[in-house]
Amino acid sequence: MINRMQKGDDMPNGISITDQLGPHEWSNEETAAYEAAIEAVNGAVGAYSALIASEEAKSAPDEAVIAEARAAQSRLAREREALRSSDREQIAAARAGYARLAREVLGRIA
Repeated sequence: MINRMQKGDDMPNGISITDQLGPHEWSNEETAAYEAAIEAVNGAVGAYSALIASEEAKSAPDEAVIAEARAAQSRLAREREALRSSDREQIAAARAGYARLAREVLGRIA
């Protein structure tokens, strides 16, 4: 039997998970930049979804293209989780890089 914790549950030692988190203050600018970076990654994931759908709609889909796109989506999900709101350079690079990637992927759809 798997025991899953629910939101608001305490750890087995009786201490809430959030007790382990330190304080972090975000400026409105940092918040907006971080959210834009997350949306840029999501846009790239969506572009790969469009590529997959386009390929699957073909009479002879290229399974390698589909597998590559799915692998890219998984990689992007990991990269999205690695974004740190406090790292301004990382966030700026993510915003530009993932938006460019989304355009490139969408450009592959014929």
